[in-house]
Amino acid sequence: VVHYAKRYVGTPYRYAGRTSSGFDCSGFTHYVMKNFNIDVSACSRTQSAQGTKIALQAAKPGDLIFFRRSSRSRISHVAMVVSNDERGLFIIHSTSRGVV
Repeated sequence: VVHYAKRYVGTPYRYAGRTSSGFDCSGFTHYVMKNFNIDVSACSRTQSAQGTKIALQAAKPGDLIFFRRSSRSRISHVAMVVSNDERGLFIIHSTSRGVV
């Protein structure tokens, strides 16, 4: 899954984008997972309620992680884990700079 996601590094950001011509964060994870017949929403808040919640330390390549500005705020971003080891947590995601 991560290898496939890396194909899209450099793809531009596009608000509500769900195609290889441009992605927003959840559109990117939706598009990548869809290629593997994994059905996830194209909305980060909805994606956060799908699947099984795990501890960040247990996150493996291909898992999705979700971000919010504070413990009281809503989910506002999603990224895919590339690696999570002694070197740290590395992700791939679509930002205002595109897929990085």
